[in-house]
Amino acid sequence: MAVASDAPARGGRAIEKLRALHTVPSSVAFSPVGPRLTPRLRGIGRPGHVALTFDDGPDPVGTEAIMGALRELGWHATFFVLADMVRRSAGLVAELVAAGHDVGVHASAHRSHRHMTPARIRDDVRRAHATIVDAGALPTFYRPPHGALSPEGLVTARGLGMRTVLWTAWGRDWRAEATPESVCDDVAAGRLDGGTVLLHDSDCASAPGSWRTTLAALPPLGDLFAERELTVGPLRDHFTAPRSTVAA
Repeated sequence: MAVASDAPARGGRAIEKLRALHTVPSSVAFSPVGPRLTPRLRGIGRPGHVALTFDDGPDPVGTEAIMGALRELGWHATFFVLADMVRRSAGLVAELVAAGHDVGVHASAHRSHRHMTPARIRDDVRRAHATIVDAGALPTFYRPPHGALSPEGLVTARGLGMRTVLWTAWGRDWRAEATPESVCDDVAAGRLDGGTVLLHDSDCASAPGSWRTTLAALPPLGDLFAERELTVGPLRDHFTAPRSTVAA
């Protein structure tokens, strides 16, 4: 009887240990030593450049508005999209690609991988990748929802030819209380030179209408980046040396 009564407890402890393993990559990446141990995972690229990224789209209103603002600023960015959102607005993926933006994999649905089994994580990443490819993009970057890294997500993404990239600065623009000023202040508080900025072009997992705050924050962010003499671009330009110009 003693053995039988201990079995559920042992099983529960084993499950908790497995769940804890899911948090190890995230704990390392976001720790104080993370930028030194895993610089590319954190989104640290070439000096003088800042990678601009948006999560949770594509949204027929928010993404379109953000694209228009980026066009006026002369910027390209990387959009980490959700397969659920792609299925609702598949044409937006082709629009993003045609406009010169990167399209990366976020997930199928906006759910933390900390609450999913390894098999479901693998299925989630593969299905999201397939949906985005069918919509007209070839993703080369991956970012899990909430930055919740898992061994299964990292390995699956790599097997599909994608590099996992988190961020070094964020605008906390998903909050109802966020303002364009607070977004700029929060971005400025992170690492920008050679870093990666996280913003959102959809409110599917954020406060309603929060993308409008992000939209209004883009011009002042342009001033911030200019003051720090940073060029702005997508992740595809972030980990490579700038092209040299040779006079004829």
